[in-house]
Amino acid sequence: MTLLRDDGWESGRSTEVPDIFPTGVVGQTRKLINEIGDNPHSSIPQLFNARGKSFEYITKAADEIRSQLNGNNITYVVNRNINYTNICVYSCSFCAFSKSTGAKKLRGASYLLEFDEIQNRVKEAIRRGATEVCLQGGIHPKFDGNYYLDVIKAIRKVSPDIHIHAFSPLEIFQGAHTLGLTLEEYLPILKEAGLNSLPGTAAEILHDDVRDIICPDKLNTAEWLSVMDAAHSCGLNSTATIMFGHVETYDHIAQHLINIKNQQIKSGGFTEFVPLPFVAHEAPMSLRGQSRSGPTFREAILMHSISRIFFQDHIPNIQGSWVKMGYEGLRILLSSGINDVGGILMDETITRSAGANHGQELDLDRIQLLTEELNLELVRRNTNYKIISSSKRSTLIDHGEIPMKSINDFHNEVRI
Repeated sequence: MTLLRDDGWESGRSTEVPDIFPTGVVGQTRKLINEIGDNPHSSIPQLFNARGKSFEYITKAADEIRSQLNGNNITYVVNRNINYTNICVYSCSFCAFSKSTGAKKLRGASYLLEFDEIQNRVKEAIRRGATEVCLQGGIHPKFDGNYYLDVIKAIRKVSPDIHIHAFSPLEIFQGAHTLGLTLEEYLPILKEAGLNSLPGTAAEILHDDVRDIICPDKLNTAEWLSVMDAAHSCGLNSTATIMFGHVETYDHIAQHLINIKNQQIKSGGFTEFVPLPFVAHEAPMSLRGQSRSGPTFREAILMHSISRIFFQDHIPNIQGSWVKMGYEGLRILLSSGINDVGGILMDETITRSAGANHGQELDLDRIQLLTEELNLELVRRNTNYKIISSSKRSTLIDHGEIPMKSINDFHNEVRI
């Protein structure tokens, strides 16, 4: 099944959004929503075909659920991304960030940050009011499970309190395997050292027919879920994600959402769900003509709304990725079921490597205006969704006088 595009919107790049005209009927849509819990395999794919008034009905239904679960609060977290290496032994066809040790031209040089540079970035983030650092990177050929443990220890030397949100399920799986440990043995070691939670990345589409095409040498669906099961079981929460708009069908998306919900019912550790529209501009499989060029705007909005409807209170938080959707996209999402706009990020390199151009740091004043227009309240949270402060602009974040360096400023300070 090939999904054709019906607009020119590009995730991660477009600054304007297309109109979705209010035509059509909603009777069947209402029925599908009512049946989504009992028959998701059928309801979810059909809902993704919604247009016009049916589309509008879905987004309004999602927004009503958002209001019931979260009131008028729209949350964000002050964090910093630290992508410690772009060197990776895997060759995922969607990834424009990772590269081999010998790659010198595409997207800049290969790099691996020293521990003292990671510590410096943590300290900078803390001085700017961050409560979280998010760490992910490629799978370097010299890494074993001790590397991830040493990263945590290095951060704890400079901060006993910062929330360490780190290591994708792929990194965790690889780390445990290299030390000959089970996930149930390895994850408590990381937690004891100071790891607080896991990002739910490396999920892409949790359907092995898709994974066999876009990341055949990566962990499979069962392995991804097994990492999350073990993490949740030892008290480490995580996010959950989906990357969509490439080679998958709506049936694949439905199975992904079902897998996430079933895992949540079992282990209960997902704090939020984060739809990630595929940014295709520099992605290898897109450049080779082997994938779509990302989802349409209609599909991107529906992903957030349908997820909100399907997960109900099992996963109370749906995040809109400003890096992928842009500010005008967020404007629509704020009326379509999301209650969170994610992190400040401070440095964002993975999505920008794929060709995104929405910036490296969230403009809170701009988000403030968007929420005010919709009679919503922007509030600051920590990683676990505890509210820290209200939306008074002077208290959103203390930017201080410390300039943030981009990843390109450090090429002379890293080892390969």
